[in-house]
Amino acid sequence: MSLACNVNRALAVTTGLQVRRAPRAAKGSPQATPGKKSTAARQPAAYRCPPAEELPTERLLRRPVFIISSIRSGSTLLRMMLGAHPRLHAPHELHIGRLEVTCANWFSERAMSALGLRRGDLEHLLWDRVLHRELTRSGKDFVVEKTPANVYMYRRLKDCWPDARFVFLLRHPASTARSWHETDPVKRPLDTAVTDVLRYLTAVEEARGADPDQFTVRYEDITDDPEREMRRLCAHLELDYAPEMLNYGSRSSAELVRGLGDWRENIRTGTVQPGRALPGADEVPERLRPICAAWGYPS
Repeated sequence: MSLACNVNRALAVTTGLQVRRAPRAAKGSPQATPGKKSTAARQPAAYRCPPAEELPTERLLRRPVFIISSIRSGSTLLRMMLGAHPRLHAPHELHIGRLEVTCANWFSERAMSALGLRRGDLEHLLWDRVLHRELTRSGKDFVVEKTPANVYMYRRLKDCWPDARFVFLLRHPASTARSWHETDPVKRPLDTAVTDVLRYLTAVEEARGADPDQFTVRYEDITDDPEREMRRLCAHLELDYAPEMLNYGSRSSAELVRGLGDWRENIRTGTVQPGRALPGADEVPERLRPICAAWGYPS
């Protein structure tokens, strides 16, 4: 018996764990970053989109709201305002797309297959349970989720929750890039920030184009006239307007955690702060001009 077999037998008895050889990256593919899980060998999850008549048995969560936006576009402000509504619960970024399910052996894979559940289906059940648990604990009616990375899984969110509602949040692309740069100017020069946000902005525009019933709100309009925009948004969500959305309450640094949304002073004040002035034409990087034009911003 090999050393590896002996080690695994001992581990199984004492810890219930076993050692497996990590899959090798395909030739020519980028090497995995240390400390990060490699996705080179992981295939896209297969799943089934439940038809409307099956939703009551397939999903616990009904009519969730997803904010689709780039990083540094004001999504934390919007989620704080929506979370102040008596019927909406808007937790911090949950990053549900990074919750993955794996069948650990052939038996569990075959058992789930016999139930008609593939890996993607199991992940959808997990995501649904996590969000439903969070909503139930809040005592409110609908959950709002605003993780910016949701823009890259927009289609899958629609398939997981066919009754989901989406709010597209836009901000002037140059302001978005400048804000991202300012969070760490040394680590993230402006040109790097432009590259980063352009990926998000492009994905937002693609998702908007795929949604014929899209509802769009601009960060600049929220900061300019928050009551008007919240009334408009509440009407879209078929909710009564709640004045407390404009004064969502101050938050401590313990409640606004870095890495799970904006944590800086402006957002902790509990009220809508004035937005920065729109950049002049000479301040708009060339690479951002097409998306500015597509969104109706001066460039």
